[in-house]
Amino acid sequence: MHSVAITGTGVFTPENTITNDELVKAFNAYADRFNLAHADAIEAGEIEAKPHSSSEFIIAASGIERRYVIDKEGVLDPDRMSPAFTPRPDDAPSLMAEMAVDAIKKALTDAGKTAADVGAVICAASNHERAYPAIAVEIQQLMEIDGFAFDMNVACSSATFGIQTAADMIRAGSIRSAIVVNPEICSAHLEWRDRDCHFIFGDVATATLLEREDDAKAPYFKVKSTRCATQFSNNIRNNNGFLRRAHDEVYDRRDMQFMQNGRKVFKEVLPLVSKHIADHMADEGVVSADLKRLWLHQANKTMNDYIGKKVLGRTPENEEQPNILQDYANTSSAGSIIAFSKYSDDMKAGETGLICSFGAGYSVGSVIVERV
Repeated sequence: MHSVAITGTGVFTPENTITNDELVKAFNAYADRFNLAHADAIEAGEIEAKPHSSSEFIIAASGIERRYVIDKEGVLDPDRMSPAFTPRPDDAPSLMAEMAVDAIKKALTDAGKTAADVGAVICAASNHERAYPAIAVEIQQLMEIDGFAFDMNVACSSATFGIQTAADMIRAGSIRSAIVVNPEICSAHLEWRDRDCHFIFGDVATATLLEREDDAKAPYFKVKSTRCATQFSNNIRNNNGFLRRAHDEVYDRRDMQFMQNGRKVFKEVLPLVSKHIADHMADEGVVSADLKRLWLHQANKTMNDYIGKKVLGRTPENEEQPNILQDYANTSSAGSIIAFSKYSDDMKAGETGLICSFGAGYSVGSVIVERV
């Protein structure tokens, strides 16, 4: 068995940002147009009027202040309220692959390695641009990486599940290294016209390089232990497996975008995740006093505050549980890796941290790491 190290991370961030005020202005314009167009039906009680949103409502509900998106114009068009992606020919790189390559190059630079040092590519994301051929194999070709590649999807836990998959293969000796990349185009499966969720998601891509510890160059993080768990639930669901295409009647179905029963998710996921982390730490002999940092899934600030308090037994300090949610919004599987990438360099040798993601499935994955 070989020891495993995380030696590099990379983050691709889109150029466009949408602030809460910008989003609210567009949403409220859409709501006014909808209500005017359906005034008779609303008055007759046949349908409900669309309520306005507000920046205050968004902050209170989520802690989100802004988000990065691939296409800003389409999202903020009150007549559209969805990103407009120009279809690409089959011989052009896919959008997911393009984002992934950027993040991978940054991760390799961070690790002081090249594509020649990578043995496998795992593209782990919530929504894939197509069914096949695998996005991961396309990324592999664009990066000129030998070995093999495959896609996987465990929704918001895709990154941690991908890390465990890569770590297990490295431990077993079937590969020496792997890159886990998470290109999340969340704006494409979000229903921007739904007040209860129109503010939740943003776009981003992250990459994590894992290698045999013997091949690592300092500084790096030793992967001490990984753990994954799933429990079926319909409370977070998306019946559309691919990127949304505007003006196609089938995509007017509300269930073809992200849907969730928020109250049930809070009630059921919080104890599930808290117990998962506590059990993982206990089995590895890690107590709360040993834990220097928690890099949690970035879905909702209230959820993270609750989990952090349960794990540490007290309210975490900002540096102990860093949030990037306010700037990036929920980026599905990429969120915990963004937090890890941006808030790990200051950790000292011997200090312990824990990466955790959770979401639809239900799914939860955790990775205990030690700074070397």
